[in-house]
Amino acid sequence: MTTLKELAALLNISVSTVSKALNDSHEISENTRVRVKELATKLNYKPNRIAQQLKTNKSKTIGVILPTVTNPFFAEVLHGIEMAATNSDYDIIVCLSNETLHKEKRSLELLSNGSVDGFIMAVARESQVKKNTDHIKATIESKLPVLMFDRVVNSIECNKVIVDDFQSVYDATEHLIVKEQRKNILLVSNIEELSVGKLRIQGYTKALEDYNLKPEILKLDHAVDFDVEKKICDYLKANRSIDAILSIDHVTGIVAINMAKKLGIDIPKKLSIVGFGYEHTQLLSSPRISIIHQKAHKIGEMSAQLLIDNINNEDLKPRTIVVPSELKLSDSVK
Repeated sequence: MTTLKELAALLNISVSTVSKALNDSHEISENTRVRVKELATKLNYKPNRIAQQLKTNKSKTIGVILPTVTNPFFAEVLHGIEMAATNSDYDIIVCLSNETLHKEKRSLELLSNGSVDGFIMAVARESQVKKNTDHIKATIESKLPVLMFDRVVNSIECNKVIVDDFQSVYDATEHLIVKEQRKNILLVSNIEELSVGKLRIQGYTKALEDYNLKPEILKLDHAVDFDVEKKICDYLKANRSIDAILSIDHVTGIVAINMAKKLGIDIPKKLSIVGFGYEHTQLLSSPRISIIHQKAHKIGEMSAQLLIDNINNEDLKPRTIVVPSELKLSDSVK
C-alpha cells in the first residue's frame, strides 16, 4: 500500500505538503495539488483511517440506530443520512433495535468504545413504552453527541429533527371536515403508545373539538398478533356512518382502502381516506391514497448534517429542527 512518505519521495516534496495537497489546503499551489492527486490516483493511494483517527481523535463515523428498516419511512431516512454523511466524508454504521430496549442499549454500548463520533437514532418502541431512556442519557453524559429524529424524548436535551405531528394531523383532519364535508371521521392507530402517535391523536382530537365533532378511534394493539384486515373490516361493517378514515401510520390507510372496496363502499364518494406515507406510497393502492408526506429523505439529510456540526463544534447548543410535512391529495378523497 502506498504511503504519504512514498508519495513525497517520488514527488521530491515534504510529507506535510503532500498531506495538505490531498486535503485541498489553500497553502498549496494549484499545480502542486494536481501533481499530488494525479500520482495518488495512479498509485491507488488510500488514506490510513486508523492513523487519522489517532491524530484527530475522530473516527469520521456515525452510528445510526433504527427501530426497523421494514418500515419504508426509516429506510428512506437512512438513505438521506448516508448521502449527507458521504458528502461530508463520514461513514455510517447501522444497528437495528428491533423495537426492543435491550437491543437499543446493546447497540449504544457496542459503538461507544471509540467506533463512532456520535449517534443518530429513533427511540425504540419498548424504550418509549417503558419510559426507560437512561442509557441514552448516559451516552450523552459520556460526551458522545446524540441526535434523535421522529421518535424523541422531550426530557433529554440533545439535537432533534422532527415533523410537526400535531399540526400535520390537525390540518389533514380539518381538510376532511371543511373541504370534504365529512362529519364522522375515524382515526385508525397502531402507534398510540409512541410519542409521534400521541401527538397525532392530539392533532386529530383538537380539530374535531374545534368543529364540535365527536372523535372515533380504532386502536390496533401492536403487541397482539391479530388480523388487522378483519378488525378494520368488522369496524366498517358495524359503523356504516363512518364517512372518512385518517390513518396515522404507514400501513392501515392502505388496509382501510382494501377493506372498504371489499365491502362495496365507494371511495371517495362515500368514504374519504388519508394516511401517512412516503414518496411512492400513493402507487401502492387503487384508488391512490392521499397521504401526509413526512419527507423522510430530508429528515435524514438534516439529521446527519446537524450531528456532524455538533461533532465538529461541541459548544453548539442543542437545536430542534422541524421539517414541514405536506398533505398530498389523490384519488381517495373527493
